[in-house]
Amino acid sequence: MRIVKIVLIFIIICTAAGVGFVYLAPEKATSLAIDTERKFSGLERKEINLSDNLHYVYLEGGKGEPLILLHGFGANKDNFTRVARFLTPHYRVIIPDHIGFGESSHPQNTDYRALNQAIRIRTLAQALDIKKIHLGGSSMGGHIALMYASLYPDEVKSLWLLNPGGIWSAPPSELREIIAKTGKNPLIAKNEDEFAEIFAFVMADPPFIPRPILNVMAQERIKNYDLEERIFKDLITDSAEKYVTGLKTPAFIVFGDKDRAINPATADVLHKLMPHSQVLIMKGMGHLPMIEQPRWSAEEYLKFRKDLDIKK
Repeated sequence: MRIVKIVLIFIIICTAAGVGFVYLAPEKATSLAIDTERKFSGLERKEINLSDNLHYVYLEGGKGEPLILLHGFGANKDNFTRVARFLTPHYRVIIPDHIGFGESSHPQNTDYRALNQAIRIRTLAQALDIKKIHLGGSSMGGHIALMYASLYPDEVKSLWLLNPGGIWSAPPSELREIIAKTGKNPLIAKNEDEFAEIFAFVMADPPFIPRPILNVMAQERIKNYDLEERIFKDLITDSAEKYVTGLKTPAFIVFGDKDRAINPATADVLHKLMPHSQVLIMKGMGHLPMIEQPRWSAEEYLKFRKDLDIKK
């Protein structure tokens, strides 16, 4: 009994120390958490300078066929870190910060439409000596992936589209209705409280993150507020539908049934446009299933890829 008490006291002390570290040194705690997550996923931070306005920072890990994963609006490369843990044993995974986000370049006077971002991502792929790729994209990243495949169909072997944007004829989402009624974009944050609201808006089953760490994460978004307003306006003027109609690239379209940012009915619209696509609706998931349920998301993707290999 004495040993049990000692162990319990030790656990309590360690927990208290961990909580204290988070609240007293949130920046260091956040950096440590991100580095640990990347290490567990077999990812290494890298960077490459392609031109004055084209400096990419990206994560890379694993071996095998190249799989480039593209994050969504307002996010960064670490949106895919959790799910990458289950992918790096199978593929060479590359996750860049898009130009305008994260640690990559933030040119103020450039065109941020998905079509142009797709061209930039191809420039990155070529610089990394990647000729043919599998592409995955979340939200805006899915929109960019669709544009990439339409521009370079012979270079894209498959698409993994997680709650993709760019299909604007689909029924309006809660996000679109809020913007139409109030003029305020719930995906853009001016302060820490607004960032916390974004976190709750985009996920139905979010992972627990202590508020001090959430506040540290918010600073990147707050600093990027003005540019994000511009980027969002560029994105919504750029529809993918005319580009992907009849596109034969095999595509795995995934939506959370509780997505508030993009209406899950988008899946059916896109499925009808792309003859070699299949759809999965994940119950209880929001806009970011690869964060909410990374193992489940990865398992479904691995099944998709296995089926592709069988059909070869």
